[in-house]
Amino acid sequence: MVDIEFPVPAALDPFAEEENLGARGAKEYVHIRIQQRNGKKSVTTVEGLKKDVGFEKLLKDLKKEFCCNGNVVNDKALGKIIQLQGDQRKKVSQFLVNKGLAQKDHIKIHGY
Repeated sequence: MVDIEFPVPAALDPFAEEENLGARGAKEYVHIRIQQRNGKKSVTTVEGLKKDVGFEKLLKDLKKEFCCNGNVVNDKALGKIIQLQGDQRKKVSQFLVNKGLAQKDHIKIHGY
């Protein structure tokens, strides 16, 4: 019988990336999510934008560009979150890249 030792991989922590977002050098992502409301109605949320962004002006530009309504919500844990009516995930992603507010590889789109 041959004794062969295989290295045992360390346990994979799926939330390790989430915990290290505040660490120096870690990527900070912009999360674009969709939340289902009544029936076919939905809300798109944008979180993780830099704090120096003018949220009110950005919201005004988004509303004008996509012909929808929206608002800015202050969350204690997440900071400011932009909410828009409808499924605007792809449009918001393109808008943020075109305006230079986020890089394409720093945007995560969630939802179905």
